Amino acid sequence: MRFDSQPTLVGNLVEARPLRAPDYGALFAVGSDPLLWAQHQEPDRCQPAVFRASFRESLDSGGALLVIDGATRDVIGSSRFHGYDEALSEVEIGWTFLARSHWGGRYNGELKGLMLRHAFRFVRSVIFYVRSPT
Repeated sequence: MRFDSQPTLVGNLVEARPLRAPDYGALFAVGSDPLLWAQHQEPDRCQPAVFRASFRESLDSGGALLVIDGATRDVIGSSRFHGYDEALSEVEIGWTFLARSHWGGRYNGELKGLMLRHAFRFVRSVIFYVRSPT
């Protein structure tokens, strides 16, 4: 069975669904917060041109998800599946950012749990992608 890299995942706190071009405005409203990127290797990602390039890369990846608060229906961030390797039976999870209002583990924990449960329907290994500083 081929890996579904853009599922819709629904939990108690969050919903994740395929990222689409019309989501740019709502996602930039979250990603324009400079504190989200303060310790990121690309700290200027809060700037429109930089964020737009990152958004385009996410769309082009074919595995990006928009993350929505299940209670308010507000867009709160994004995450991604990437690097599916059928031969190795593995996929990467990462490229996640959430609004500071949703930091603290509960939302990201549920999101990653949903993504892991989905991934393990298809693969034996999941790699958490963390980009090292250059």
